[in-house]
Amino acid sequence: MMENIPPETIAAERCVIVINQDLPLGNIANAAAVLALTLGQRHPRLVGEVLADSHGQCWPGLIPIGISVLAASEEQLGALLKQPRAAEVDRILFPADGQQTTDYAAFRASVANRPSDEWRLLGIALVGEKKTVRKLTAKLNLLA
Repeated sequence: MMENIPPETIAAERCVIVINQDLPLGNIANAAAVLALTLGQRHPRLVGEVLADSHGQCWPGLIPIGISVLAASEEQLGALLKQPRAAEVDRILFPADGQQTTDYAAFRASVANRPSDEWRLLGIALVGEKKTVRKLTAKLNLLA
């Protein structure tokens, strides 16, 4: 059984989103957006201070450490999740079921029918120590 580390115990030094490179562009954008929103919810300290312009107009802060968006095959996503080092970082998974319905209850019921290591993944977000996240994703390229 896969467990996730509580987000407040994670050294949030590096943040990476890895997306299935074989998805259509709209699905790629959706998967990245869903994972990024969940990252902000799980790690509110990743949201930077308010931005103010020269007129004093304030805007919500952005992530100060950046988010690399990397490309992977479906097989690479599964392998990434199963690497022992992956247990040392916070992981957010986006299974394919998430793009097959707009009914969240149906989505939850669908993923509950099988263990997470059997989910077909569209993307994974990783947050943790720089060195660990870099080692996990070193062979992946930027999504282009």
